[in-house]
Amino acid sequence: MLRSELKRSKKIIPILPQASEEQYVSLYASQSKVYPRAIAGYFKNWRWAMIWLTQCIFYLVPWLSWGNRQAVLFDITAHKFYLFGLVLFPQDLIYLAFILIISAMALFLFTAVAGRLWCGFSCPQSVYTEIFLWIERKVEGDRLARMRLDSQPIGVHKLSKKLSKHAIWISFSMWTGFTFLGYFSPIRDLMQHIVVFNLSGWETFWICFYGFATYGNAGFLREQVCKYMCPYARFQSAMFDDNTLIVAYDEQRGEPRSGRSRHVKAEAVGLGDCIDCKMCVQVCPVGIDIRDGLQYECISCGLCIDACNDIMDKMEYPRNLIRFSTKTDMEQPQLSTSILRKVLRPRVLIYSAILLVVSIGLVVSLAVRTPFKVDVVRDRGVMARFTSDGHIENVYRLQITNTTESAHDYKITVHGIEQLSVIGQSTVKVNPASEQMFPISLQLPDGKITSGTHPIRFTIKATDMHALVVEESMFYVPR
Repeated sequence: MLRSELKRSKKIIPILPQASEEQYVSLYASQSKVYPRAIAGYFKNWRWAMIWLTQCIFYLVPWLSWGNRQAVLFDITAHKFYLFGLVLFPQDLIYLAFILIISAMALFLFTAVAGRLWCGFSCPQSVYTEIFLWIERKVEGDRLARMRLDSQPIGVHKLSKKLSKHAIWISFSMWTGFTFLGYFSPIRDLMQHIVVFNLSGWETFWICFYGFATYGNAGFLREQVCKYMCPYARFQSAMFDDNTLIVAYDEQRGEPRSGRSRHVKAEAVGLGDCIDCKMCVQVCPVGIDIRDGLQYECISCGLCIDACNDIMDKMEYPRNLIRFSTKTDMEQPQLSTSILRKVLRPRVLIYSAILLVVSIGLVVSLAVRTPFKVDVVRDRGVMARFTSDGHIENVYRLQITNTTESAHDYKITVHGIEQLSVIGQSTVKVNPASEQMFPISLQLPDGKITSGTHPIRFTIKATDMHALVVEESMFYVPR
């Protein structure tokens, strides 16, 4: 009936070709697991050198001592941050702001010049993913062995390998969580608590929290963190330009790609140097094909360069079909400029100038930093009172913070009103790296000045150092 109606109407109705199942992409399809192949080469060696460097720093620094304390300790409970010889208190949060700004500017500058080398060589996610992959290879084998193992049904052989791998992963993750907590709680005390099974509830929670965060991110999420969770991958394009260093495939030299014998000369058969072996894809830790062009998922680890160079050597072709380069050099090699001219471009100069100014500001502020701090607080109970000997008395509280690691005596004097004197203790002692509150009474003979508030200055001077602090306050004279 439908056909007869179509014939009578004589209308041409286009018949769309039936779509195959491969043409439908589910928005909720699970991600395919990436099985990176092991590779040896120049960038692989550099990557492991950076892994050793960063992890030696991370795992060893909490065990360093500075005098009678831990060298680096962010003691949140005691409200003190120790950085070798520097002691910071909550009042010193301005230095944290300086450090955060410097870190951000350094990242922007490094990205504008060298792209995502930080991601490929030093980012904790990349570092721990590579460590976990190394453990996985040692237990389960390389790429094909792991793929075969995962495709096998559950059995004794598969179960033993999986349990061994996860046991090592969890042990390493818990040690990582323990080390991370050691930056916030004295690590030697923490170790002693573990040995005698006397960990507090919060210590147990944070070790497990950071341990399983490492286990989950490096063992399971892996490249998904870089692709979907890391904000840096999203806003990096704002810092890239045509002269930013990236991992690039030389399309002009490599295309058209095709498999062939090593004895076939590419020029003779009209082919490019790429033999479409897909080794660059197999070694990529995020599972992308660099031949498709620049992608935000690329972490610039350089492993595809090592793999491609190895294949080029076997084919007796020139190296660097895939290489670190810039978009300008890849598209217009005849316009290639010197490295100095590529570096000295506006955005790099702006980032460098901001970084230099902020760094100088941090250094100068630390250099002129007073080794103690003073806060003056009036006694809010009684603003002023008359004493039995005919004086007007105001009571204050001086909080003195000693930021050094030795005890000091401080002499307190007051200025601003004639005959105003400090009654009682005018020299106080503050213990190392601590803060203490001292009540201070000021008295003035009655009738010397008019009623109301009058500005005064407290001068606090360390008796054994050339440092003093001046704090302003008010002296109240009642009617």
